[in-house]
Amino acid sequence: MRVCSLCGHSLEDTLEIYRSSTCPSCDRDLKICLNCRFYKKGAHWDCLETIPEAVAEKDRANFCDYFRFREGSGQGAASGKPGQARDEFRKLFGNGA
Repeated sequence: MRVCSLCGHSLEDTLEIYRSSTCPSCDRDLKICLNCRFYKKGAHWDCLETIPEAVAEKDRANFCDYFRFREGSGQGAASGKPGQARDEFRKLFGNGA
């Protein structure tokens, strides 16, 4: 399942993604680093691929040849509710952590 990393809207798996493609829900670009399976915050230039130059705006359309839409839920930086990691940690180790 594909999910827009900016609004969480579910997208059809068969939807072709081009540089000009936008989310039907929030109308934001879809071919962005935050939607890419190779995006990883903290990696060199925040990408697991060996890209020739950094992409400054991770939430804007780009021309990257490595782009592959991230599959599954839990997309990009905007996924989940705020504090979700903290809540999961507290479930494991209790409130006294």
